[in-house]
Amino acid sequence: MDKLDKDRGLTSEKATQPTTEPTRQDSLGLPTTSESTRGRRRSAYATRDLTTGSIPRNLMFIAWPQFVEGFLRIVDQIADLIWAGFLGTRAIAGMGVAQQYTQMAFTGRQGIDVSQRAMISRAIGMGDVAMANHVLWQAWTMTLAFSFIMVLIGVFFTETLLGLLGVSDEVIAQGAPYMRLHFIGHVALAFQQVSGHALAAAGDTLTLMKATTVARIAHLVLSPLFVFGLLGFPEMGLAGAAMGNIIAHTLSVALLFWVLFRGSSRLHMRFSEYRLDWVLLWQMLKLGVPAALNGMERAVSQMVMIFFVAPFGDVPLAAYTISRRIEMFANLGSQGMGLASGVIVGQSLGAGKPDRAKQTMYWAIGYVLVVKSVLCILLFLFPSLVLSIFNRDPEFLQLAEMWIRITVLGFLFMGAGQVFQNSFQMAGDTLTPLLITLISLWGIGIPLAYVLSEFTSLGQFGVAWAVVISMIIRTVAYIPYFYWGRWLTIRMFNQQSSELEATGKG
Repeated sequence: MDKLDKDRGLTSEKATQPTTEPTRQDSLGLPTTSESTRGRRRSAYATRDLTTGSIPRNLMFIAWPQFVEGFLRIVDQIADLIWAGFLGTRAIAGMGVAQQYTQMAFTGRQGIDVSQRAMISRAIGMGDVAMANHVLWQAWTMTLAFSFIMVLIGVFFTETLLGLLGVSDEVIAQGAPYMRLHFIGHVALAFQQVSGHALAAAGDTLTLMKATTVARIAHLVLSPLFVFGLLGFPEMGLAGAAMGNIIAHTLSVALLFWVLFRGSSRLHMRFSEYRLDWVLLWQMLKLGVPAALNGMERAVSQMVMIFFVAPFGDVPLAAYTISRRIEMFANLGSQGMGLASGVIVGQSLGAGKPDRAKQTMYWAIGYVLVVKSVLCILLFLFPSLVLSIFNRDPEFLQLAEMWIRITVLGFLFMGAGQVFQNSFQMAGDTLTPLLITLISLWGIGIPLAYVLSEFTSLGQFGVAWAVVISMIIRTVAYIPYFYWGRWLTIRMFNQQSSELEATGKG
């Protein structure tokens, strides 16, 4: 990588743009900028130095917009399931099964997100904004190529993929049109994610929240119009939710591009600076492939779980689907805090501050455990309050309540696991999370789900217990690796990390 940086002239010593502007602190200790870009006032999210100052303040500064973004995402997906609930339990099952495939495509592309976030956060910590911009151009290039492949798969192989899971023909009929349109809309979703998370890695989570808010509100308004054919819109059934999603994400991408090319955030993209960089693309692939496989193996494992649950009937399958969606509600706060921790860890390592990176993870895990404990207790005590939103069929509610009460323990452990995973990946180690997920899910979780559901009296709930056990094992496995400290010594670009290497292992 030394030669790569020399060829670009983008080493940290030659950075042409500062990462911060002269600032002063307000009464809350947050920086306010006294200067602007091209006469425009820049947000603190475009100027704040996350490698100095209070760690808990910085975590909350970065995390709260992601809390809002996560909440809106949950409301959005729950709303789709509510519309599906009006169409019946088979529609819920069809949407749930289709979302397993669309989620696998989403997580497969997340390798691009993880690699570019790790590189951009490291470059910002090094003071090299030009490098961060260059990384995003390469990430956009990879996103375009990947999205084209996903569209082809979704258009031509939807029914075949759904049939592989052994679900009924009625469920396939409900889920296929929704799944096909979702794959077509993957292009807009992909560019929204890669652009928004690039800004987040540079410290600007506020713009990501704004773009997500635009997308979620648009989707909430458009989905019922397309699903039920209201106000003159065509009645499309479940496919209408996917159509609303395409339009909503397109609006969000337009907002993100406007910010990035306008230069009102820390990153400033210019068409004149684009060039294809095969060396950097290869490095991003090496960093991103383990992260993509990590996400995809979790998505594939959930599809295998569907294969185990489907023989018990369409109602248990709907209950399983809802339990996985409620898992997102339980993740409220923890995913945002995990991403915030990863941003600060990456920038701290870029600035040669490994001790600060470790302290950031301590604080993030502490926050997550507090929030998760409250949410999990509420879900365990009052599951019907949430479940009745989707469907009030007595058989469905009875099964779904049992699913939630079993899996809630795993939700608590999963929060700390998200902090570990995001922080290690942003530090540049994507292989260790892949191996830990591989062992916990495929070495333990999947075989255990098969044994408990097929050869014990637990039946379908054997799958739920296997999910919980694999979540706990995955989180516990991260702890010794954290204290080993190898993740603190990973290098990127032309960063001078001798001091980092010397102190990181301690």
